[in-house]
Amino acid sequence: MHPAYSVIFFTTASGAGYGLLIWMALVQLLWGLPEHSGFRWAGFIVAFGLVTAGLLSSTAHLGRPERAWRAFLQWQTSWLSREGVAAVFTYVPAGLLAIWALFGAGDRAQGLWSLLTIAGAAATIACTAMIYASLSTIRAWNDDLVLPVYLVLALATGGILYSAFAAMSGNTSNGVILATVLLLGLGWALKALYWSRNDGRALTLTTADAIGLPGAGTVRSIEPAHTQANFVMREMGYDVARRHADRLRLYCQILLFVIPALALLVLLGVTAAAPLFSMVAICSAGVGIFIERWLFFAEAQHVVTLYYGEAVA
Repeated sequence: MHPAYSVIFFTTASGAGYGLLIWMALVQLLWGLPEHSGFRWAGFIVAFGLVTAGLLSSTAHLGRPERAWRAFLQWQTSWLSREGVAAVFTYVPAGLLAIWALFGAGDRAQGLWSLLTIAGAAATIACTAMIYASLSTIRAWNDDLVLPVYLVLALATGGILYSAFAAMSGNTSNGVILATVLLLGLGWALKALYWSRNDGRALTLTTADAIGLPGAGTVRSIEPAHTQANFVMREMGYDVARRHADRLRLYCQILLFVIPALALLVLLGVTAAAPLFSMVAICSAGVGIFIERWLFFAEAQHVVTLYYGEAVA
């Protein structure tokens, strides 16, 4: 699949934003958010900013962005529609939680807003993952690991942001840091398993299967269907060399999992260097999650490419 940068930004930015919202709501529910007003403002502004920017960027991939509102009408059958409904719903409790946290309004109901924020954010992330996991035509995505990977990476990147903001405001949250490090380890394991499973998946569909002649042997096109690249070829056909994919996977593991985890562990004992190591964790994870998501799209192969010259899929 052709990696669309608007979709990559959407899935990474909104994932981190929802992950941060979950951590803000969860900490408030269990222990109470730190009283530092700068931390609260930074946390909610960044979370809402990432979520909103991500959702808006997703419309850039549409041929007619002004018709994006129609996606809300198919919630009974479409994961994309369910994602939109869940995203809009989440703004309500998350906004009320933010109002309480920043201005002290609605104190009695803040526990309810926290629970609904966690549920709404998690549901939105899950719907995003299921948009891809439900596509049987792209077998790299039609995998039961896609959903847990999306959830774990969203919580991990959100946890990095929460831990960094807390440390820079002088409110180091050891529990969140340790939980985030564990999530990074779990995400690394899940992603390694996903890559291994994807590499070992047998490509059994051929051009003969595509044209309805299974078992017909080698089938080739006498003439190309198009004299120049069309939309399907641009969107569905994309090859990344194995050596490049392996190198990018290594970069992803170092930047997304290793460096942020080590930087967060440093925050447990070196509070004086909190700003430096917080920025290291954020920047490294940001580049790493971008590489991870680019590979997620670039390495996926749509079966429609069998009509355009691919031997197997």
